[in-house]
Amino acid sequence: MSSILAPRVFPPMHRPGALAVRLLERNFILYKRIWIILFSGFFEPVFYLLSIGFGVGALIDEITLADGRAVSYAAFVAPAMLASSAMNGAVYESTLNVFFRLKWGKIYDGMLATPLGAMDVALGEITWSQIRGTMYSIAFVIVMLAFGLIETWWAILAVPVAVLIGFAFAGVGMACTTFMKGWQDFDLVQLVTQPLFLFSGTFFPITAYPIGLQRLAWLSPLYHGVELMRATTLGIFDLSIIGHLAFLIAMAALGMAVTRRRFEKLLKP
Repeated sequence: MSSILAPRVFPPMHRPGALAVRLLERNFILYKRIWIILFSGFFEPVFYLLSIGFGVGALIDEITLADGRAVSYAAFVAPAMLASSAMNGAVYESTLNVFFRLKWGKIYDGMLATPLGAMDVALGEITWSQIRGTMYSIAFVIVMLAFGLIETWWAILAVPVAVLIGFAFAGVGMACTTFMKGWQDFDLVQLVTQPLFLFSGTFFPITAYPIGLQRLAWLSPLYHGVELMRATTLGIFDLSIIGHLAFLIAMAALGMAVTRRRFEKLLKP
């Protein structure tokens, strides 16, 4: 009796995250058929700007900035709307869509049958959410420029700031999604994002709060994003920017670390 032993072929090794571009390619092909969805997220901050920035702003006096300058209420609210849009887009993309692909569609299981690893999937999904967020940010900055709400050419940095905000929230959002058991858990997402949207200095300075609430606002990731966004669009630069940047970078790093560990555990073959 003779037997033929076929050599076992191992897939080529690659650095974790190096194949994330393949997931981006998959998403680009998918959204070519439903491209209108990509534009839907742009209109939300524009509607808020028109209704609150200009509508309510007509009833409000100018806002005095930390450096003593006075700006219109619309110019004060617009960068906060951009930061909020970056947060909402990242959270929805990294929670609802990821939960379906992870728990119901089992799409990630199919991906891991290829040379893609858990880090490739996590990095690819977060990067995709940032691509969408970047498109919205560029379009919204153009709208702000058209309405005369840009005070300085430093506003060009608003786009990378929006990317950082989205990356921080996407990382944490995806990490939290891996712990969710059912669709009912998404009520908790609104329970967190809605207070952040309302009480992170988006519609008025946090100095209007009592000191205790001000300290709570300092713990809000969106507050740090709003302050960074206002710094770029209104030309307000001081040492506090370092703290805002450090907070969001640390949040993004923590979210990515937890997401990678959770994906490796949940998608283990």
